[in-house]
Amino acid sequence: MQKGRPARSGGPFGGPDGTLFIMTQDSAAGTPEQGAAPQLTDDELAFLHSTFDMARNGEADRLLALVDQGLPADLTDAKGDTLMILAAYKDQDAIVRGLVERGADVNRLNDKGQGALTCAVFRQNEPLTRFLLERGADPRAGAQNALAVTDMFGLPELKKVIEEYL
Repeated sequence: MQKGRPARSGGPFGGPDGTLFIMTQDSAAGTPEQGAAPQLTDDELAFLHSTFDMARNGEADRLLALVDQGLPADLTDAKGDTLMILAAYKDQDAIVRGLVERGADVNRLNDKGQGALTCAVFRQNEPLTRFLLERGADPRAGAQNALAVTDMFGLPELKKVIEEYL
């Protein structure tokens, strides 16, 4: 995981300002803008890594229970992928819905400029695409946005769906 990458937190790994840092054991203290970050143990890091696997693997009950206990709904990995982005890419609709209900940002982008909506469109998941659009996901957000994906991969049906929300 990336050194000092901030994400919102209300849980046990947060700093005094509500910022969560996911850090490697050999990383330095937080960035000057964020202040010092807590050093996480190997077990804490393994736990945080496991939550991304839960998102990919569809472990909705387990993951959403952790979010209810304080795990940030927008927890982000070293590539900028959030739990929701990973879940959307793996067609884990229940997790995406649960994270949105718990305050996850539908317009959060990873380091490649992709969001959950981009993933839903790429996977040709129309119900999830509609859900995200209904919740305010911007189909033009990011370098690799949902509209660009419809053109890039020849998905005229999903382009029509997106255009319904523009």
